[in-house]
This record gives sequence, structure tokens and C-alpha cells, in this order.
Amino acid sequence: MNRLFVVDKPIFVSSNRYMNVIKRKYGTKKVGFSGTLDPFATGCLIVATGQYTKLFQYLDKTPKTYRATLWLGAESASLDLENILAIRDVPKVDETKLRRILTSLEGELEYLPPKYSAKKIDGERAYRRMRNGEEITLNYVRSKIYELRLLHYRHPFITFEATVSEGTYIRSLGAMIAEALELPGTLSALRRLREGKFRIGNEESLDPLNYLALPKNRYFKEPRWLELGKKLQPRFFEKQENGLYVVETEEFFSILEFKDEEIKYRLNRIKKYRGG
Repeated sequence: MNRLFVVDKPIFVSSNRYMNVIKRKYGTKKVGFSGTLDPFATGCLIVATGQYTKLFQYLDKTPKTYRATLWLGAESASLDLENILAIRDVPKVDETKLRRILTSLEGELEYLPPKYSAKKIDGERAYRRMRNGEEITLNYVRSKIYELRLLHYRHPFITFEATVSEGTYIRSLGAMIAEALELPGTLSALRRLREGKFRIGNEESLDPLNYLALPKNRYFKEPRWLELGKKLQPRFFEKQENGLYVVETEEFFSILEFKDEEIKYRLNRIKKYRGG
């Protein structure tokens, strides 16, 4: 079964472990997902089965939108609820100042990712090294914050919505807000609302051709040549410039790379899924 859909990941389960639930639910062994959510995070998780698991790198998944709650006065080693170190009373903050801080964080940001993250250090996940008591050093990362807006402030909780580029660490963004307020703080809730055009629904099947971040190309020759993977030439296509294109027939679609007057198959003979 080839299927692309969005699930609503529940809290306190890893994205990997939740795939076991999906496998049982849909009776399939080949399942994958894109865009890991932290165990304490919930929300939009893109899932594919069968051959559609090959499509993740070609999907249009940006920008991403998250809703998060920052708990002022709470300190956590992982910048979330999983490793709380201390909780103390802190003074209320001025809401006008808070809004200015959020506005100041919009745009390009360079920052350190959380040490409890899936970033790899010499091939090993950073969070595994931290759990083993090792000292680690992470490199700075860059993200684009398209919009950061305050939803409501009920002391000591600040709830905000962030629309960001792929790979942005919302836990780090929360830490930067707390630092600008000169107060300790950690995320107490995090929910991903959307990734590009992908939104939480009822796990309905999606047509991947509507979600690929690739232009379409028109093919003039025999469709079976495309489906059988025969050698093709650029003159068989309407667009012949270098790049990646999706080419569709009635039963299949393929992703082709045009490079220096040659054509290479990136994905060939991806059978369309029909039905629920």
C-alpha cells in the first residue's frame, strides 16, 4: 500500500515508537515519517507507507508553524518538561516588553541547539551522550523566524505561535525569550500545527503530486518507456533545463533529474495509490 497522510502524534511517545501504532492500524510493515517531534511534543507528523516513503526529501514542508507555552520560573536541562531541575516563583513581566522581544527575534537567527537533541556528534545523537553523562559541544545553527506572535500571557505561562524554517528548535527559541526577559524558563507544551501545506486532519490519504516541491514536466513519447525505466532523452520533454521534475502518467509518476544533457531517474515507477 502506497499512502501519504498526516497523523496527530500524542504526547510522551517518540515519533519512532508511534510508527508501531501506525503499522498495526494500517496493517503494513513499511512505514516512515518526516520531521521528528520530541516525545513531549504533539501534532502534525507526515507519514508515508510503501513506496511513498521515498518521497520525503521532495515534499514541500516549509514553513512550519508551532504553538508553544513557555513556563517562566521552571528550569530544565532539556528545555522542556522531561528534565525539570527546579521551579521557583518569578515576577510578572511587562506585556509590552514581551511583545517587543518576540518581534526582535523575527528574521535570521543564529543559536545553539538544545544539548538534548537529535543532532549528531561523531555519528551519535547528542541526547544519548548527555544521558550517558558526557560533556558535549554543539555548533551554532541558523534558522529563519517568519513570524513570532503572542497568543496570551497568564503568569507564569506565555503562549506563543511561531512560523519558522525547517530544522528550527522551538525549545531554543523559548530559551531565548526567557533569557531576554532575564528569567529562567522552559517549554511546558509544544504542538506542531502544520508543515507547508500539511495540516492535522483525519489521517485522510493525500495525493503526493499536490505536495511535491518540484515543477511538472510534459513527456511526449510512449508512456510505457517511462514506466519501464528505458533510457530517455531531453528532447522527449517540454522542459529541458537542468533540474528535478515530476513526470506523470495515468498509472505511475516518476521524478527525473536533468543534468548536462542527460536524464537520471531519482525515483522510477511510483505507482499511484487509489482509494481511501
